[in-house]
Amino acid sequence: MALEITDANYKELLNSGKPTVMDFWAPWCGPCKMISPIIDELAAEFEGKVNIGKVNVDDNDEVSSEFGIRNIPTILFFKDGQLVDKQVGATTKNALAEKINKLL
Repeated sequence: MALEITDANYKELLNSGKPTVMDFWAPWCGPCKMISPIIDELAAEFEGKVNIGKVNVDDNDEVSSEFGIRNIPTILFFKDGQLVDKQVGATTKNALAEKINKLL
């Protein structure tokens, strides 16, 4: 299961020493609903190696603003606390797994 990433905990995750993947979504977003089970599967597969979580943009203005989120779903990929890749819009599980493997 993916982590719940919030304004209160996102900096802690970025500074955890592990790669971090943030899925920015909202409950009313159709493509976000398609990606959600994929994010959960990847979170289980990469558990212990990568922090993978979801940011509800409706509830977390600070983190959404900091990273300039304009469209959802947007998935950001961080290594050593730095943004290294981005996926805007729906995509396949394999495409996301490939991006995550590059973080390791």
